[in-house]
Amino acid sequence: MTDDVTEDRKNGGTTRERGTAAPAGRGPVHAFRDDALGAHDAVGLAALVRAGEVGAGELARAAVERIRLVEPELHAVAVPAYDTYDPDEADKAYEADRATGGPLAGVPTLLKDNTDYGGLPTGHGSAAFTPHAAPRHAPFTRQFLSTGMTFLGKTRLPEFGFNASTEYENDEPVRNPWHPSYSPGGSSGGSAALVASGAVPIAHANDGGGSIRIPAACCGLVGLKPTRGRVVANETGRRLPIDMVGDGVLSRSVRDTAAFLAAAERHWRNPRMPPLGLVEGPGTRRLRIGLVAESPTGAATDAATRAAVAAVALALEGQGHAVEPYALPLDGRFEQDFISYWGMLAFLAGAGGRFVYDRHFDGRRMDGLSKGLRATYLRRMHTTPAFLRRLRRAADEAYDAALTRYDVLLSPVLAHTTPRLGHLSPNVPYEELLNRLRAYVAFTPINNINGSPAISLPAPAADPAPAGGVPAGVMLSAAHGDERTLLELAFALEADRPWRRIQDA
Repeated sequence: MTDDVTEDRKNGGTTRERGTAAPAGRGPVHAFRDDALGAHDAVGLAALVRAGEVGAGELARAAVERIRLVEPELHAVAVPAYDTYDPDEADKAYEADRATGGPLAGVPTLLKDNTDYGGLPTGHGSAAFTPHAAPRHAPFTRQFLSTGMTFLGKTRLPEFGFNASTEYENDEPVRNPWHPSYSPGGSSGGSAALVASGAVPIAHANDGGGSIRIPAACCGLVGLKPTRGRVVANETGRRLPIDMVGDGVLSRSVRDTAAFLAAAERHWRNPRMPPLGLVEGPGTRRLRIGLVAESPTGAATDAATRAAVAAVALALEGQGHAVEPYALPLDGRFEQDFISYWGMLAFLAGAGGRFVYDRHFDGRRMDGLSKGLRATYLRRMHTTPAFLRRLRRAADEAYDAALTRYDVLLSPVLAHTTPRLGHLSPNVPYEELLNRLRAYVAFTPINNINGSPAISLPAPAADPAPAGGVPAGVMLSAAHGDERTLLELAFALEADRPWRRIQDA
C-alpha cells in the first residue's frame, strides 16, 4: 500500500481524490481515486487490459489496496485470498489464456462465501461450524471464473443467506458504504458493499428470495436475478423441492451485468432456453408495462419508495412505453407459505448440518432468525406437501396472468427504504424480526418461486429523500428467458437518468 493511501487511512479518508474511509456514521465510505482502476466499470477495465494500456496484475494490486482501505469500516470480506496472493500471477494467467480468455479477463472480483472455491473454506455466514477448505470449485464458480476475472477472495453474507440484512449476533455487521449506519441489504451484502464502494467493479451474488436485488437496491447497484436455468444450477438450489436460487453479479453499470451474462453463456448455455448473447444498448420495441406499486402481500409501500417508482414510470412513458397500474393477483396464502418454505430451509440446514457442512456442526449456535424459522416450520411440517403445491401454483398463476397482459412489470424492490443497522439484526426477538422482514421484503420472492428474471436498478432521487441519503431501487420483471428486454430497458433508463455516484455524494 502506498504511503499516500496509508496516510489517507490515518486521516479517516478525508482526502476525497485518494478515496475515503470515513468512520461509521460520518458519510460515504469509498475507495475511488486516481489509480489503475479509476472510475471504470468492468467492461472498461477489460478493454484497457486487451489494449495493453494496463496489466491484470496492476488492476489486482489496485483492487487489493482499495479493499484494504475500506474493509476496516465495511467488514465485507469473509476470506481474503489476496493476503497470500501475488498480483503478478494475474499477468501470467492473462498471458497464458490470451487466446481463449474470457471477455472480462483481468477484472478483479470476489465470490460470495456460500459458493465453493477449491482450497478455500466456505462459511455460509454461520457460527454453527468451522468451515474447512472446499475440495473443488462449485460448478457456478467454474462458470464465473470462465469470464477471465481475477479472483481475490470471498464476501460475507448473513447466516445461510436467510436475512435481508448482512448482520450477526456476535460479530460486526457489513456496513452500507453510502452511510455506514445503514444496512447494505442481504444476503449478498458483502459483495454489494465492495462494489458500491469502488473496491472492485463487479462481484458474485446469488438470490433465493431477493438476495441480489435487495443489496443492489440498498447500495445503488445493478442486480439481475436470472431466469431459473439461465446459468448453471446452484448446488444448494438444485437439491430443493423448489429451486429458488439464482446466481449472478452485482455491478455499477448495466453493461457489466450484460457482459457477464454473455460471457457466462460462452461457458455453458441451457439448450432449453433462448440464447441471450450480448445485449449492448436500449431496444426499439415499445412495451406494455404493468405498474405494481402495492405489495401483493399487503405490506405498505412508503412515500419515498412510491415516489421513486413513480418517477421511473414517468421516464418509461417518456420513452414511449405504455404504463398502467396493475394489482398482482397473488393468493393471500402466498406469504405464509413462503415463510413456511423459508423455515423448511432453516430446518434442513440445522438437521443436515453435520452431514453437509461439518461433523461438529452445532445447531444451538445458529442465530435467532434461523432458530425461529426452524421452529416455525416444525409447527407446520405436516402441511409441507400442501404449501409446496400452493406456492408453485400461486406464483405461476399470478405471474402468468400478469405476463399475458404486459411485457414487463415495474415495482419497488422493497416496501420501504433501507433501514439502519440493528432493525433487522438476528438479535431482535424472532416474531418482531419476522414482522419487520414481512413489512420490508414484499416484492421479490415471487420471482424466486416462479423462476422468472428480475432486475433491480438504482432509482432517481425521491421526495422525500430516503434517510441518510442511502439509495433506493426499482425492479423490472419479465417472462421466463427474457433477460434481453430487462437489459434493454435498463440501458435506456441508465442513459436517461444516470445513477448517483458515491464519490459525488
